[in-house]
Amino acid sequence: MTRTREFAAIILAAGKGTRMKSDVHKVLHPIAGRAMLEHLLGVIDGLSPSRKIVVLGSGREQVQTLVDARGGEIVVQEDQLGTAHAVRQAEAPLGSFKGDILILYGDTPLIEPETMAGMLDRLNIPDAPAVVVVGFRPKDPSTYGRILASVDGTIEKMVEYKDASPEERAVDLCNSGLMAARAETLFPLLAKVGNDNAAGEYYLPDIVMLAASEGRRSAVIEAEPWEMAGVNSRAELSLAEAEWQRRRRLKAMADGVTLVAPDTVWFAHDTVVGRDTVIEPNVVFGPGVKVGERVVIKAFSHIEGASIADGAEVGPYARLRPGAEIGEKAKVGNFVEIKKARLGKGAKANHLSYIGDADIGAGANIGAGTITCNYDGYFKYRTVIGEGAFIGSNSALVAPVTIGDGAIVGAGSVITADVAKDAIALGRGTQTERPGRAAEFREKMSAKKKSE
Repeated sequence: MTRTREFAAIILAAGKGTRMKSDVHKVLHPIAGRAMLEHLLGVIDGLSPSRKIVVLGSGREQVQTLVDARGGEIVVQEDQLGTAHAVRQAEAPLGSFKGDILILYGDTPLIEPETMAGMLDRLNIPDAPAVVVVGFRPKDPSTYGRILASVDGTIEKMVEYKDASPEERAVDLCNSGLMAARAETLFPLLAKVGNDNAAGEYYLPDIVMLAASEGRRSAVIEAEPWEMAGVNSRAELSLAEAEWQRRRRLKAMADGVTLVAPDTVWFAHDTVVGRDTVIEPNVVFGPGVKVGERVVIKAFSHIEGASIADGAEVGPYARLRPGAEIGEKAKVGNFVEIKKARLGKGAKANHLSYIGDADIGAGANIGAGTITCNYDGYFKYRTVIGEGAFIGSNSALVAPVTIGDGAIVGAGSVITADVAKDAIALGRGTQTERPGRAAEFREKMSAKKKSE
């Protein structure tokens, strides 16, 4: 439905995350190369919020840069007195805001935009519930709070696990903690929340029953259990990563990409892959990769911050580092590393080479063992290889240097000066030969070995 009301998002992230056993703030731990909090902020941004407020405890200085970059605001919950208390910290910054409010969690990064939109939409249909809660049905309900609801989704009761009866614990509809409410409803209800419970905390879910006591109904919408997966430990982080990857692999295949062994391919949050591309086993994508159509990426390749044009071939065992640009129908072979370099259309670097800070022209051929010597210990320098040039095996190109179009560099050369177009360049030591000396050497060494 079309929303006519603006909304703000309050993201709770004040937990200490002690089970992560980390000096890094919990919400900064990455999934698919992107911090959990940034995953969440990215989804929120897709719905065009008016405000984004992140509630933090300790570790604010770690999170500040990310929140600032995404146009958010930080408020601090000095004492962790419960989720209702945490949400109240956003009341003053929001001031006279009159729109809807989404309450989310920084360590629940897999929520889909459709679920967030569904929360807002449900809040604004004619029956206008006071609060919308996201429920889910996990395989193991464990210690989640329970939601008792009628068939139409009206909430009859919400109870924390610690305070639930055995009959209530038998209900499998669980409270995710995610909620939506109008600002004019939310904060007056929060002011009435008490802490007379088993944990002595101010529970956010209590607002549902407070609203009910005033004759106002609340509603539950259901989400998939994987969306509600919270991350409180390294083990849970790995499970969230696995779920994200599973869904991303399915999307890639649905979009026309062949994954030979799907479970062995690892995508980053922003990986783009064109249709009819084939990705062989054990390929890892870091952030910032764009792959064209009809590309073949062979096994055990690692690609980050690179672009690969249509029809190119990469690997096996290739490494493309940030700034690598692989042209149309170019080939990057086994044990080739490319960094901040461009391979033109149809160029080839098939074996055991390092190409860094370089421009390789269309149709050029880079022989096995070639390296561009781009670093003198202080500064980086660029190598330019022209179209159709041929670089013989085991050559070292000492940058800055330019190899002209159609030039040939003999195998084993060390090139320290520019090579003209269509020239042949050799940079080797003089080969000498001493007839018969090999036999003399073997006799001498054999005798020495026998005498020991």
